[in-house]
Amino acid sequence: MSDAESLPRRRSPLVFLVPLILFAGLALVFLAGLFSGDASKVPSALIGKPAPAVALTALEGLQQDGRPVPSFSVADLAKGKATLVNVFASWCAPCRVEHPYLVAMAESPAVKQGKVAVVGMNYKDEAENARRFLGALGNPYSAVGVDRPGRAAIEWGVYGVPETFLIGPDGKIVEKHVGPLDAASAQRLLARAAALAK
Repeated sequence: MSDAESLPRRRSPLVFLVPLILFAGLALVFLAGLFSGDASKVPSALIGKPAPAVALTALEGLQQDGRPVPSFSVADLAKGKATLVNVFASWCAPCRVEHPYLVAMAESPAVKQGKVAVVGMNYKDEAENARRFLGALGNPYSAVGVDRPGRAAIEWGVYGVPETFLIGPDGKIVEKHVGPLDAASAQRLLARAAALAK
């Protein structure tokens, strides 16, 4: 055996670059997917399906016009009018940002005429803090269900607060908005809800 045959064959430096090039290409694809599209329109497996049946209790001590504000059930969401279900918490800073738009929704003709309902799901919050939050900023909700342990939010596929669901008159989820509402998204959701209620 000659000395040339006993030496190991040298690999081309390009062989080591191939995995690095593949990794960089995949990283670029993932980054493009991560930062493209509208973050508020996260797809939901529940779109077109009935709203999950969850047991929510009323927010203890919350009153409006001298009467206790009730909770809501899945049966309440299928009573022939569109419903906007807003998931909120007093500790959530973006919830404070969007709250004036919810208050404006509650004052809209579609809500005042009973075509659209705005209800709240209070997520992982203390009752006293939630009452203080609504007392200070105004209560736009005709009903508030409490999800203290966060189980209902899991059933609804909530990623984080705030989130708003549009429920059709048949009780099926039509749309999900992730993140705080702004003037444009609130107006669009309200208009779509009013159109569904006709």
